[in-house]
Amino acid sequence: MSHDHHHHHHRQERSKETKTAALVGAVVNMILAVSKTVGGVLTNSHALLADGIHSISDLASDAIVWWASHHSAEAPDEDHPYGHGRFETAATLALGMFLILVAVGILWDGAERFFDEDHAVPDQWALWIAGFSILANEGLFWYTIIVARRIKSDMLRANAWHHRTDAISSIVVLVGIGGALMGWTYLDTVAALIVGVMVGKIGWELGWSAMEELVDKSLDEEQVQQAREIIMNIDGVCSVHMLRTRYKGGNEASADVHVQVPPRVSVSEGHVISQAVEDRLKAEIDLISDVTVHIDPEDDEDAPTCRGLSLRPATLAKLRELWQGIEEVEEHGDIHLHYLSGKIDVDMVLPLEKFESIEATQVLKQKLRDRLSNSEEFGELHLMYE
Repeated sequence: MSHDHHHHHHRQERSKETKTAALVGAVVNMILAVSKTVGGVLTNSHALLADGIHSISDLASDAIVWWASHHSAEAPDEDHPYGHGRFETAATLALGMFLILVAVGILWDGAERFFDEDHAVPDQWALWIAGFSILANEGLFWYTIIVARRIKSDMLRANAWHHRTDAISSIVVLVGIGGALMGWTYLDTVAALIVGVMVGKIGWELGWSAMEELVDKSLDEEQVQQAREIIMNIDGVCSVHMLRTRYKGGNEASADVHVQVPPRVSVSEGHVISQAVEDRLKAEIDLISDVTVHIDPEDDEDAPTCRGLSLRPATLAKLRELWQGIEEVEEHGDIHLHYLSGKIDVDMVLPLEKFESIEATQVLKQKLRDRLSNSEEFGELHLMYE
């Protein structure tokens, strides 16, 4: 229990840090978005206006990060037994699509203006606003990336890079406005087009990674290989058949594995092996937070299947019928059934006082085996006394 509690506490801590960073980003972006959008209209700079729209799109992404970190940090509940990581993913996908639409709008507008004859020159003020934007965004970038590295959050790291692309986009704008002021009037429009492309690129990348996560992309090759080796090194594991991993959204993944153990281990030993597999994977691979282990007694790809063989009550009834009249086995102790290679092997324990001699035992064993061979379902027979 303490492990899960630790996980939940850790998750809330992370969620709090993420929110703070997103909030700082949002406040600064809000100031920038307003000053650039209004400034762009007043100073007649289309590039600055496009950059303002870029900042607004950044604000939208902050809002979604905020909303998603709030939801995806919630503990799993009845309707969402696997947690809420996918909220973040779905929100990211929506944002990506929205940004692509915004980009198309900016490009459309820029292209129309590009073919206009008269280019109005932007005002000197536009330069100062663009300069301010570069410094503010670069500052935000460093602040956010430091927090992201500390709490290992991919979402925040992505956010930091948004701030960095905002700074770059403002540099483009600065050059465009400067050029227009120096007489190359079309440079302001070119800058607006470049910013439009940048917004579209962000939208595409966000949308694409979210799509991959929603279609259950697995962990990368190296991590899967590492997981396989961890499992193979556990005592009692003969081989690993099927290892499937998938991102759950948030910074977590789940794994599901088929592990082969020696065919005659007891159920409880198999269970302990499966627990070892689960614990070792979670401990050694940070991303994995949820493991399902299937224990196989033999290689189910090669061996004939045991599906459809009769279960214990029916099997015992069949044995009684086949062995009718052999009084030595009427008060047997335990019968252990092993379902292997499409047959049922029977291990029978008889009370010690039934033991007469080795010869008598061999005769009895032969008699029991002969009767078993009348049925397709049974394989080996072993006799024990205790």
